[in-house]
Amino acid sequence: MNLLNLLIGFLKVGLFAFGGGYAAVPLIRDVVMSYGWLDPDMLTNMIAVSESTPGPIMINLATYVGSTQGNIIGALIATLAVILPSFIIILIIVKLEKKLLKNRYIQAALSGVKPCVIGIIGATGAYMILQHIFTAFPGGTVDATAAAVTAALAMIYFGSRKVTKRGIPPILLIGTAALAGVLVYGVQ
Repeated sequence: MNLLNLLIGFLKVGLFAFGGGYAAVPLIRDVVMSYGWLDPDMLTNMIAVSESTPGPIMINLATYVGSTQGNIIGALIATLAVILPSFIIILIIVKLEKKLLKNRYIQAALSGVKPCVIGIIGATGAYMILQHIFTAFPGGTVDATAAAVTAALAMIYFGSRKVTKRGIPPILLIGTAALAGVLVYGVQ
């Protein structure tokens, strides 16, 4: 039954995750929490690890959750379930590409979805920041260490944009965040 739940849960994620991995994080969170596969802290840690490792975040998370719930078979089922809907949709789009991309209704729908995806990604980032700064979210005490690390990373990001006009490359920012996490939380 757990393997069937993995299949159904990650098919939902694969079907309704429009806009990429970060836009899918709230949906992944809902699915993972509803089945009780990970607690909120472990999910947040796995999002950080999935972001820091090569590959799409959705696939990395699906593979990890699947492996924790059903070993190698669970990892395969969850990974294939999250990939399959996109794969089928892309095959259909490629077949109908010329007609679809010229259709003004399709163009209007895609233009309308873009701001929604940006909002979802922003809300996910804000939620993750607040969840770790406030230790018993919501209404908890402030974790000064998490707040300081977040502020330092924000200053690095926005400061680099001010100095170089292009900003720090994402891989360098991810590496800096990982190093800060190891230095700050590894020492405690």
